[in-house]
Amino acid sequence: MSSISSDKVITLFETISSLKNKKECEKFLRDLLTEAEISEFANRWHVAKLLDKNVQYKDIEKETGMSSTTIARISKWLNNGTGGYKLMLQKAKNSKKTAHHSPTNAG
Repeated sequence: MSSISSDKVITLFETISSLKNKKECEKFLRDLLTEAEISEFANRWHVAKLLDKNVQYKDIEKETGMSSTTIARISKWLNNGTGGYKLMLQKAKNSKKTAHHSPTNAG
């Protein structure tokens, strides 16, 4: 059995998917992970967003401090992974469109 399909991992995924909002997510991940791990995940997500905008590796390295190897790995999963990065990038784009067009943001 793959470690990604173990009962423990499946339970973790179910737990994460049950989080209702940003505050719940923040509380859970802060208790689950170290600050360094959260920072690492945030940096990887930032790299994925930069790659999606076609920013060059050398510029991403300068901005994030990530190695070209890590950036290449993120690029590989972004382009040939399971679709998780692309799904969340699309959700982020849709969220920005919705926020931009909401009545509370109307000028």
